[in-house]
Amino acid sequence: MKPVPSTPSAIELATFGGGCFWCLEAVFERLEGVTSVTSGYSGGHDPKPTYKSVCTGATGHAEVIQIAFNPARIAYKTLLDVFWAAHDPTTLNRQGPDVGTQYRSVIFYHSDAQRQTAEQSRATAAAQFKRPIVTRIEPLVRFFPAEGYHQDYFKNNPNYPYCQVVIRPKLEKLAPKLRTLP
Repeated sequence: MKPVPSTPSAIELATFGGGCFWCLEAVFERLEGVTSVTSGYSGGHDPKPTYKSVCTGATGHAEVIQIAFNPARIAYKTLLDVFWAAHDPTTLNRQGPDVGTQYRSVIFYHSDAQRQTAEQSRATAAAQFKRPIVTRIEPLVRFFPAEGYHQDYFKNNPNYPYCQVVIRPKLEKLAPKLRTLP
C-alpha cells in the first residue's frame, strides 16, 4: 500500500510584533483572507509568560499577534505591507505611549520563504521612512497565546479609553489602505 501524499494546509501562520498586541490585532482582523488573529507572546526566555510578567520587560518576550491566513486569498507580502503601515518600525522598543522591549518591532518567520519575503519587504519599506527601520526578523521558536481577556480586545472593549484614543484613530488612518488591498 502506497502512502497517501499529504496535502499542504490551506492556512498559514504569520507572527508579528509592533507595539501593543491589541492594536495590531484590531488591524489584521479586518483583512479578507485572515481567518483568525491571536494575541500572545514570543521571543523571550520565560517558559510560562503572562501579561503581568511580560509587562516587566524581564521575560524577553514581545507582545505579538499570530495571524492565521489563507495565502490563496491574501499574500504574506500583503500582510507585511499592512504591518509596515500599522506601526512605526523606526522606533526602538516603543510604539506611541507603550515603552519597553515587550513593544519592539519584530517579525517572527515560520519558514525560510517567509524570512526571505520579510527581508525583501523590509528593504522595500525602508524608502517610506525618514529614519532607519529597527524591526528584527527572527525565527519563531515558540508562540504563547495571551490570556483570554486580551483576545478580540478592541471588538470586546471599543469604549475603553485606550481603544478610543489609540486604536480607533489607527484604524481610521489605515482604513483607506485596507480598502485598497489586492
